[in-house]
Amino acid sequence: MILTIDIGNTNIVMGCFKDDKLLFHERFGTNHKATSLEYATILKETFELHQLHASDIHGGIISSVVPSITDTVKVAVEKYTGARILVVGPGVKTGVHLSVDDPAQLGSDLVVGAVAGVHRYPVPQILIDMGTATTVSVIDKNKTFIGKMILPGVAISLDALTSRAAQLPKVSLELPRKLIGSNTIDSIKSGILYGSAGSIDGLIDRIQEEMEETCTVVATGGLASVIIPLCRHEIAFEDDLLLQGLLIIYQKNQKKNNIH
Repeated sequence: MILTIDIGNTNIVMGCFKDDKLLFHERFGTNHKATSLEYATILKETFELHQLHASDIHGGIISSVVPSITDTVKVAVEKYTGARILVVGPGVKTGVHLSVDDPAQLGSDLVVGAVAGVHRYPVPQILIDMGTATTVSVIDKNKTFIGKMILPGVAISLDALTSRAAQLPKVSLELPRKLIGSNTIDSIKSGILYGSAGSIDGLIDRIQEEMEETCTVVATGGLASVIIPLCRHEIAFEDDLLLQGLLIIYQKNQKKNNIH
């Protein structure tokens, strides 16, 4: 089995594959102060929950946008499983061409998402990842990553609104009863949720206008399942997109380096 881990600013997403079948998908908070032992404990508890054994893992791969804890998590996984763990970065074969000003500045999560996107869907493509930030990546008809947009994530926008306006209450991200809110809480929910959906629809329109062609649109990320159904464009939702991309990259490098 192969362990796949995506380290984000807010959450760490972990999955385990047997062949191409995802056995589990778990999400836990990113803790910048946690030790490798604490992360190993999380791994142990997760494996026990799913009735799996560390000895079942014969390889793994990590992508991370939090460099300060990448090695900590890698050490934890290797200590617990005894398997060799690959980290997405320079020298790792991905199969995706990059046409950006500085490829080193491109987050590994965006590369991983692009790998899964071009493997599973037609190009050209727009990939939307709704996490701490919302990123909108564009892949052209030649399967080349040509650029991206970055905007505040839904939760960040909501936190900024309620923390800077003294009279606005904290709210949960649930659909309001109607679009035009008749009370403060429903008005905030409507503004954040439908406003985010409208923003995504608008960006898709502008990207396709600039590219002069219709794109396949794919979304992933923790809040995508809430926002995407509110969008007017046809958007495929893939909750496990990054984990699928990590598996593909692992397999590519297994063949390249004869990793066992």
